[in-house]
Amino acid sequence: MPTLALINFNIVCATLGGFISLFGLVSYLCKEQFYLSEALISLLAGVLFSPHAANFIRPEDYALHSDENLEVITLHFTRLVLGVQLVLAGVQLPKRYLQIEWRSLGLLLGPGMAAMWMCSSLVIWAMVPNFKFLHALIIGACVTPTDPVLSNSIVKGKFADKHVPLELQRIIIAESGANDGLGYPFLFFAIYLLQYTGMGSQSFSGGVGKAMALWFYETWAYTILLSLLYGTLVGWIARKLLHWAEEKRYVDRESFMVFAIALALFIVGTCGLIGTDDLLACFIAGNVFTQDDWFRLETIDDSLQPTIDMLLNLSVFMWFGAVCPWSSFLGNSVIPIHRLIFLGILVLLVRRLPIVFTMHTWIPQIELVSQAAFVGFFGPIGVGAIFYLSVSLEFLRKIQVNGEAPEDVKQVMESIRVVVWFLVICSIVVHGLSVPVGKAGYHLPATISSVISTSTHEEREPIPISNISHTHSTATPLTTGEDASFRSRKRGFRSVTPHPPFFGIGRSPSHQPGMGQDDEPERPVHLVIHPTRSGDNKPQPYRAKCCSDLPVFGIIYGDCSACDDYLHSIAMGIRLGYRIQSKKYACYPLTHKTLINHGVDQICSYDFVGYGELSPGFI
Repeated sequence: MPTLALINFNIVCATLGGFISLFGLVSYLCKEQFYLSEALISLLAGVLFSPHAANFIRPEDYALHSDENLEVITLHFTRLVLGVQLVLAGVQLPKRYLQIEWRSLGLLLGPGMAAMWMCSSLVIWAMVPNFKFLHALIIGACVTPTDPVLSNSIVKGKFADKHVPLELQRIIIAESGANDGLGYPFLFFAIYLLQYTGMGSQSFSGGVGKAMALWFYETWAYTILLSLLYGTLVGWIARKLLHWAEEKRYVDRESFMVFAIALALFIVGTCGLIGTDDLLACFIAGNVFTQDDWFRLETIDDSLQPTIDMLLNLSVFMWFGAVCPWSSFLGNSVIPIHRLIFLGILVLLVRRLPIVFTMHTWIPQIELVSQAAFVGFFGPIGVGAIFYLSVSLEFLRKIQVNGEAPEDVKQVMESIRVVVWFLVICSIVVHGLSVPVGKAGYHLPATISSVISTSTHEEREPIPISNISHTHSTATPLTTGEDASFRSRKRGFRSVTPHPPFFGIGRSPSHQPGMGQDDEPERPVHLVIHPTRSGDNKPQPYRAKCCSDLPVFGIIYGDCSACDDYLHSIAMGIRLGYRIQSKKYACYPLTHKTLINHGVDQICSYDFVGYGELSPGFI
């Protein structure tokens, strides 16, 4: 007889697959229309499916009802996610980026991280009753690194494309990737001092000298320096091997695309075997791997790496929602809930903002005060903090005197669980809702004003794209606006209708044609390309003579009998929104295609609309 197999494996597969499938159905709406982050949505899903609610995800069962096993699972899960994320972060950066921008990164990773560590520790020391400053330094070290997983949600997508300059995106990616692996020195500086000086009569022998010797030898030499050398070596060897395999035609496309993720798994495993810093090694290896920009350009339009990255991110934040000690926020012997809430607010405000404002004049990528506010505020606390929390608990558990943990160690272990988890939840919620709340706050007054004013004057409607006349074409619509919008979303592109930003980060506001702005051109600006009658028939591009922040309408036309396919490939090569240095250009939905009879020849005309200019391959 058939029987139900209500085992944990089946339940987890059904829950995880069902959530990711349902989220995928509305993912564009959530991320590109409502600007909600994957982390926030999956965290809420984890709470919904946790033992506190539906009880579909049962972490204690998987850990055999052992807190130590549960911490080990969380530690290795975060290692896996961060390893993949950091290799991909290194791959995203242009060639020799770390060498070129070493001054800016040096400020952010040197005095920047030290100041973030000290500010966080001072706030924790002030807000947690009867707490030693040395204990606060341990907790502050866990929340010092900015999280690369949450940072990616800020520097990618429609919001980032419209409001965050490219150089600012890159410096945020580089900083969040590097400082996640550089949290070890701050953490073990405090832990070694606790072990050898901070437990009173129960402190280990050796004093400060022994603690500093271990810090320099084990942390800096073995953990940091060795991981730098190992990541550089592995990244260089991997790049040479992949070049050789590609030249010999030994590697297929699928294996080529997944190579960076396989490299991340290899580094996480081997660094774990030798006990060095796998996070820093992964980031360095990813950057060295694309030192010549070859792999980055070959995979710039590939969706496999972002897809795997998304699956890992959704899974880890669901896990966080299920394993987070929610009940300890209300009932603990460390800090009352009202102080805990105030602590979360203060840490988000003073942990990063003051130091970024102080240093931004020496960082070329941060040109404006608004950009400094953005970089200072959006320094999220996430997966990296939970990783360092797990590392701390693993090490502190080994500090025992006569077979028992000293009272100072017990206090630190209880405090670090409550405070770090609460700060991570605060960061996910606050940073996940900042953009949608800001957008709503910007549009709400305009919406109310338009509703009130409907009784006094008629609202001007924007002119549809299909109704805008083109001076060089008598084109007829190939697709409706709705169909074009759907095709744009299906292919991973965003809507071309620009909206004013709710606050600017170094870019001038966009303008929408047909809305009646004072500086709107009388007719659409055209970008015309026509084939030459002599030579190699290579199209000669003409750029629109207009400001770069105005919409660009373009027409491509030529002899259909000889150039239809070629013209179509050029039209597909138009990359709107930003320029890329790749031979592969993503398709963009065309609004018109027209056949024009010109004597005995038939001419094809392709029209497009949007922001940007021709990709460099056609200039």
